[in-house]
Amino acid sequence: MKPYIVQNENALYYECGFSCDNAIFLRFSSNEAYFLTDGRYVAEAKENIINAEVVNAERDLVKKARDIIKKARLKFIIFDPLEFSVAKFDALSKTLNATFTPQKNFSQKKRIIKTPKEIELIETAAKIGRDSFCRFAQILKTCGFDKNEQELHYEAEISMRFGGQNELSFQPICAINENSAKPHALPNQNKMLKNGDLLLLDAGVKYRRYCSDRTRTAQIGSEAAFDDKNKQKFEDSFRQKIYDIVLKAQKAAIDAVKVGVRASDVDKAARDVIEKAGFGKYFIHSTGHGVGLDIHELPVISPYGDAIIEEGMVFTVEPGIYLPNEFGVRIEDMVAIVDGKAKVLHGDK
Repeated sequence: MKPYIVQNENALYYECGFSCDNAIFLRFSSNEAYFLTDGRYVAEAKENIINAEVVNAERDLVKKARDIIKKARLKFIIFDPLEFSVAKFDALSKTLNATFTPQKNFSQKKRIIKTPKEIELIETAAKIGRDSFCRFAQILKTCGFDKNEQELHYEAEISMRFGGQNELSFQPICAINENSAKPHALPNQNKMLKNGDLLLLDAGVKYRRYCSDRTRTAQIGSEAAFDDKNKQKFEDSFRQKIYDIVLKAQKAAIDAVKVGVRASDVDKAARDVIEKAGFGKYFIHSTGHGVGLDIHELPVISPYGDAIIEEGMVFTVEPGIYLPNEFGVRIEDMVAIVDGKAKVLHGDK
């Protein structure tokens, strides 16, 4: 094991089961590790951490980290350059004889293969997210009409949080008609929901810190709104055509997921369907991304994704078609690689 240092909160949690907004974790060997924090968090850290020595660094975590590294006479230490500012890295590394070796996404690479327990936690988050979509659908049917996107965004957040029981994976995306043609649309005060409108909802929740991520596109007013993705019906035949193409692309990508396949080939399976239908230039993002403690993790499922699919990976499959000034369709589920192939977490009822 090579010595390393991390400070990202999810990286901290992965290492020792506890995190806070002011901490550094150092591991030098399998039986020597340090969790550095300030007096506000020391008591809780000691209650929760069993695999590292908790150190009260008081006001200067970087100085304490330097002292520990210097005392250990380390020759090298791995760090993620994406975690440290230039100023903090300079303060950490100056006058030390240790060589700091940069490894981008160091913690995410360690976390790319999920344990069965982690997959279970992510699947639970996905089920909670699915149920939250159903609650939102009921709100739409009872009092959703004539509310603008900002109000619907608020209702979606309330549905996801479920009385404060759940933490959000990210701020929901709730977009009507032409605004849904923007993959990360911002809510619009002037856009009011009417019967028959197309609505795209992208949202997720956390369960024991593990994230879920899900997107549905539906015609509001239909009985199928946000329920089974295979039964969405649109009165407008062109919208139905686009929806069916995206659904077919998602199925093709999920079917392509197998141990040993390259991530770019999974992306290609979805992209080929959309390109063959004549809408390739309107699929403007990657087919998916890893999910875990972070909402965006490795692997990247894109035309440039060079990762090889392995047992235990978890990622989204979310193709989309976005027609500017008209509408967009995205369908998203998470999959885990179980017994060599994709298991949807959690599919529709």
